[in-house]
Amino acid sequence: QKLAEVFSRAKKMNGPLFIHVCTIKGKGYQFAEKRPDEYHGISPFQIETGEVKVKNDKCYSDIFGKEMVKLAEKHKDIVAITAAMPNGTGLVEFAKKFPNRFFDVGIAEQHAVTFAAGLASNGITPVVAIYSTFLQRAYDQILHDVSLQNLHVVFAIDRAGIVGEDGETHQGVYDICYLRHMPNISILAPADYIEMIMMLEYAILYHKGPIAIRYPRGIGCWNTCDKIIFDNNLMMNRKEQFRELPRMSIEYGKGVLLKEGKDLTILAAGSMAITSLKVAAELEKLGISAEIINPRFLKPLDEDLIINSISKTGSIVTMEDGIVDGGFGSSVIEMINGKGFSIGNNNENNDSDDNKRNITVKTFGFPNEPIPQGSREQIYKKYALDVNSLVDKILKDIRVNTGKIRN
Repeated sequence: QKLAEVFSRAKKMNGPLFIHVCTIKGKGYQFAEKRPDEYHGISPFQIETGEVKVKNDKCYSDIFGKEMVKLAEKHKDIVAITAAMPNGTGLVEFAKKFPNRFFDVGIAEQHAVTFAAGLASNGITPVVAIYSTFLQRAYDQILHDVSLQNLHVVFAIDRAGIVGEDGETHQGVYDICYLRHMPNISILAPADYIEMIMMLEYAILYHKGPIAIRYPRGIGCWNTCDKIIFDNNLMMNRKEQFRELPRMSIEYGKGVLLKEGKDLTILAAGSMAITSLKVAAELEKLGISAEIINPRFLKPLDEDLIINSISKTGSIVTMEDGIVDGGFGSSVIEMINGKGFSIGNNNENNDSDDNKRNITVKTFGFPNEPIPQGSREQIYKKYALDVNSLVDKILKDIRVNTGKIRN
């Protein structure tokens, strides 16, 4: 009624008019009014009691939040910054334990980044935790206030990739594209929780300059290769190839070899590592030996590791949970061309030196179009990024040294 009265008066006034409405989140439902953050994106709950049915499974945000607390307990110069999303980014515990080192700037991502730049310029180590889609709003500040100044700001990019039911406005598929061309900034992508912890420690304690860690929404796993289940009958003699090599510490610009192979190189960014290992298992059944590289760093690339692999296999596939145009796969193509390789489809059995410099490349990711609402499984299936679709596409589009894959 009050709003109706205000709007009625406003209709009779001339010129620009501003109406400021103060709302109460969850108005009319006492549990939501008392705990508005919790009910912003709510899981199933009991209406009568407000009790939320919480899953016990850890997610990337949980791992990030707990590790932030551990690091902050030992290092007093670490602060956390977010933009009205302490719950979603996993920083609630940090905020409680370190209230003087936690800053929620409200829905002002631009200010969050510039504020972090100011802190970094004075010897503080700021960690800015923001969803991928919302960090887009601070593009200018990342570029001018952080990257050009080469300041040590750590960006924790939550919800990178497909976000599920939140819809197309929240899909975090553009961050690789809008970050990788900025000067000085480095980009990391963990394949599992252990790498997430290692990367956060590296970025905060050992790196100098701007650095971003992008990780997906929801549940991951502790060890990428432990997540893969193989057919014992088909894989009993090759299973050792799929073990994860001894866990290497994070070294700047260095990736890791997850599986050796001789026919095809698969370069899988972040959460796509699990998918790539499943794809490799299916290709093994067809007698195709795929080498799997977890790049860890999306920028800079581990050029030696990649070049050594494709010099052996002659073909490379990239997998990313982002837009292909200007994304991770594009950076790999640019690097390959810069190293004197060409991209083409020469005859498979030609062993001339010239042909050994001719590489078959295929980039897999999302197309340059609005990615609609849907579960992660639905979206990956729709865009042929599920295991079966990727295997089919590789069989169709990629030339390998064995000749088993043909155009």
